[in-house]
Amino acid sequence: MQASTMRASAAVATALGPDGRTLLRRLASAPPLTLRQTGPHAVHLVSTAAGPLGGDRLALDLDLAPRTTLELGSVAATLVLPGAGESELLVTARVGAGARLRFVPGPTVLAAGCAHRLTVRLALEPGAEVVWREEIVLGRHGERPGRCHTRFDATLADRPLLRQELTIGDPELDGSPAVLAGARCVGTTFLTATAGEPLVADGVAVLPLAASGTLVSALAADAVELRARLEWGERAVSGYGDDTVASRGRAAAPGIR
Repeated sequence: MQASTMRASAAVATALGPDGRTLLRRLASAPPLTLRQTGPHAVHLVSTAAGPLGGDRLALDLDLAPRTTLELGSVAATLVLPGAGESELLVTARVGAGARLRFVPGPTVLAAGCAHRLTVRLALEPGAEVVWREEIVLGRHGERPGRCHTRFDATLADRPLLRQELTIGDPELDGSPAVLAGARCVGTTFLTATAGEPLVADGVAVLPLAASGTLVSALAADAVELRARLEWGERAVSGYGDDTVASRGRAAAPGIR
């Protein structure tokens, strides 16, 4: 018997307390999107059901009040499995003026045969600070990857900052030097902080955006190397000098030169 598809949503909303501290005024969950507060302004996604499976429709909503802080991570990777059609995860985030959001979940692993769509809609108000990391692993060890289409839209005061789409899962295209060049892992980090100059190293690029902000993009053979390369790029944007960034990057991520 084929498993039925699932509709589930989860939400986090913050408020500014009278003492200036961040309060979680809303924390709503539905399996497989289960949220747990793990710190004063930290929340983690905890897997309480398999998925997403093909056909599932999942939604995560984040709403940060002005001058509040939220860090959202996950306790494990997300394994996308095949099923009845395409699965979908829609993440919507609104970050108020002067608020700070760090969105750093674990990798999304595309199991063989899956078809997945990941859509992010990020709306920022002036003075908002964001670090938004996405990591995708093409299949479990030794298997062909499933298919995935990602879309990332970021705006600042309703004006576009970044529009980006990526489709992966076709071995002929993924092997092209113009796409993934055969890499098994691909990731990006969007930061509202702006890097001074473009920076390119082995498998990672740090590119200032036209309006404001920075995009760090990386390819790697495995998830550990991908994370190290993205973090190297994030440190570069955070203000390390070139010599320090290069030396720390080589130590943290073999292959970066």
